[in-house]
Amino acid sequence: MVYKLVEEGQHVGRLEGHLQAARQHTFVGRKEELAAFDEALWSGGGVLFVHGPGGVGKSALLRRFAQRAAEADRNVLMLDGRMLEGSHAAFMAETRSMLADERAVLLIDSFERIHGLESWLRERFLPTLPVGALVVVAGRIPPDMMWQADPGWADMLQVIALGDLKPVDAAALLDSRGVAGEMHDPLLAFAGGHPLALSLGAAVAINDSAADSRWTPTRDMVATLLDQLVGEVPSPAHRHALEVCAHTYMSTEDVLRAVLPDEDAAALFSWLRRLPFVDSSPFGLYPQDVVREILEADLRWRDPHGYADMHRRIKAHLTQQIRAAEDADVLGAVGSLFYLHRGEGRTPEPHVWDGVGEVYEDVFRPEDAEDLLRLATEWDTGTVAAVSHWTARQPQAFRLYRRSANGELVGACAWLRLDSEAEAQADPVVATAWANARANAPLRLGEHLAVYRSWVRKCHWGASPVMNLVQWRAVAWFLRSERMAWSFMAVRSDDPLSGRYEYYNMHDLGDHAWEGDVEYLLPARDWRAVPAQVWLDRLLPAGAQETPVKHEPELVVLSQEEFTNAIRKALRHLSKCRELAANPLTRSRLLAGRSDPVKALRELLEEGIRDLGRDPQAGKLHRALDITYLRGAPTQEAAAERLGLSFTTYRRHLIAGIERISEDLWRRELYGSN
Repeated sequence: MVYKLVEEGQHVGRLEGHLQAARQHTFVGRKEELAAFDEALWSGGGVLFVHGPGGVGKSALLRRFAQRAAEADRNVLMLDGRMLEGSHAAFMAETRSMLADERAVLLIDSFERIHGLESWLRERFLPTLPVGALVVVAGRIPPDMMWQADPGWADMLQVIALGDLKPVDAAALLDSRGVAGEMHDPLLAFAGGHPLALSLGAAVAINDSAADSRWTPTRDMVATLLDQLVGEVPSPAHRHALEVCAHTYMSTEDVLRAVLPDEDAAALFSWLRRLPFVDSSPFGLYPQDVVREILEADLRWRDPHGYADMHRRIKAHLTQQIRAAEDADVLGAVGSLFYLHRGEGRTPEPHVWDGVGEVYEDVFRPEDAEDLLRLATEWDTGTVAAVSHWTARQPQAFRLYRRSANGELVGACAWLRLDSEAEAQADPVVATAWANARANAPLRLGEHLAVYRSWVRKCHWGASPVMNLVQWRAVAWFLRSERMAWSFMAVRSDDPLSGRYEYYNMHDLGDHAWEGDVEYLLPARDWRAVPAQVWLDRLLPAGAQETPVKHEPELVVLSQEEFTNAIRKALRHLSKCRELAANPLTRSRLLAGRSDPVKALRELLEEGIRDLGRDPQAGKLHRALDITYLRGAPTQEAAAERLGLSFTTYRRHLIAGIERISEDLWRRELYGSN
C-alpha cells in the first residue's frame, strides 16, 4: 500500500481520512522511537528493526512513521506481512517501484508472518536499495543475531525493542479515548502500559454505564487479548507451561519439572524463552504484566480445579526449594512463594518485588567490618559494640545489602545462633532474649536459640527494597533452621514497621531490651510449639484456589523429665482411651499432624516394646514390658511371678525398659524420626 498524507479537511466524506485522523488523535508517547526515525529519515536512510509483543503498538508506530515520511515529501510504501505471500518473487513484485528511488521509505509490518524472508532480506534485497532509502521492519520476533555479527550492518541497522507505554503516556491514552478519571486506576492496574489492553479496556469501560473503580476485564476482553497477544500454542503442554509461567514470579526448568512432571521441561523452557512477550532475568523467565493477568484470569475461570492444582504444586516446590536450595538462591524462592499469594488483600504485602533489583544481598567478609561499623553507628551508637562482638565470633551469621549501582552498604542483618547463656551476655539485646526464653520454656539438650538483628539506613525504613530482602532472609532462616527452640527478632520500638512483625506470628513476651538509649521489642516464637510447616501454612493461608489447611493446635513443650513421666503414664494407661487422650504426649512434636493422636501414641509405644524384642541384648527388658503392658498382668507382682523373677529384679528390668523407650522417643521428639 502506498501511503498518502491526508491534509486537514480532506478527510470529510472519506472513511480513510476519518480513520487516520482518529488514530492520530489517540497516538501518545514514543518520543524516543520517533526521534530515532526522524534521525534516520534526514541522515541518509538505513534500516530500523522494531520488535515487540503483540498489541504493544508496532502498527500504530509505523503509521506515525508513514505520516512523518509523507510530511517530508518522501515516497512511502507500507507492506503488511499478514497479506503477503512469503516468497521472494511476491516481495519483489510489491517493492519493485522503490528499487531505484533513493527517497523511498519502506515500512514492513507483521514481519513475523514472513519471517522466512529475513536472511534473504538481509543478504540479497536490502543491499540492492539505493543509498538514502529507509526501511523499517516491525515484528514480534527480534532480529537474527547474524545482523549484529555482520560488520557491514553495524552502522546501518538500529534495533528498537518496543515496550509498554510510560505511565504518563498510558494515562494520556485513556484520556484520549474519553475514559473517566475514576476508571484510570483499575484500567492501569490491569493493562499497565500495554496499548491494546488499554484501548480494549477503554472501549469496554466507556460503553458500560455500571463501570466503576472496581472494574475488572470481561471474559470477552480476556479472550480477545489472548488471541491477539498469545495466539495459538503448539500443544496442551505448551499451554500449561505458559500458565505456570504466568502464575509464578519467575519460572525455571525446575519449576516446570515439578508442576509438569510428565512433560519435557527443557524443551518447554526453551520455547517459553523465545516468546516475544516473555522476558528473562537472573531468577528465570516471566511474562509481561498484561499477558500474566489475562492468562491467570482465563485459567481461573476456565479450569478452577486445574488452577488450584497448579498453585498447590508450585507452592510445594517453592517451599521445598527454600529448605534445600543453595544459600544464594533462597531469597528468590522466598519472594516467589509470597508472590503466589499476591492480591489477597492482606497487609502487609510481603511479595512486593518492585525495586528489589536496586539492591543485592552479599555475605560478610573481614574487609567489610569498617563499613558495617559505620552503618551501625548511623543506626545507633549503642549497637556498635554488639556488631563488633558478633562479627568476630559469628561472621557467617551476617548478610549485607548493597546498592546495585555503586555497591554502597545500605543495610545488614544477622542470624545469631546461641546454645548457652554465657554467649548471650555480651549483647544486652541477646541477653534479654535468652532470659525471656528461659522464663517461658527453657532450651532442652541439643536445641538452640536464634536472635535476628538488622541495621538499615533510616532512609530505607518502612516499605523499601532493602526491607523486603531483609524480611525475606528472616523467613528463609525460620524455615531452614534445624533443632531451633526459639527465635527472636530485635525491632527498634520507633521502627515504622514494628507492628508488621505480628503478621509473621511473632509474639511479644513482655520484657523489652535496651541498647544505649534505644528500646528494642523482642517478638518471639517457640518453634517447638508450632513447627515451621504449620507456621508457614498460617502465614500464607489457603485462598479461594486452595483447599483450606486444617490448623493444628499448638504443641506442648516438655522437659526431658516431664516427657519421661508422660511415657510412664501412657504405658500404664495403654488400653484406656480417655486417659491416653489427656496425656501431654498427644500434643507433642512426636505426634504432630496425626489424625488420631491417641491411636498413634498407643501404636508408638507398642512398637517401641516390640523393637526391644528384636535386640538380643534387651530380651529381659522386653519381656518385662511385654508381660506388664501388652499381655495385661493385673499387677506388677503378678507380672514378676509369671516371669519367674524376684520383684526387685523384675522392677529393675521394667524401669530399664521404660528408660530405653523414653530415650529413643525423646531423641525423636528433639530431632525428628530420621
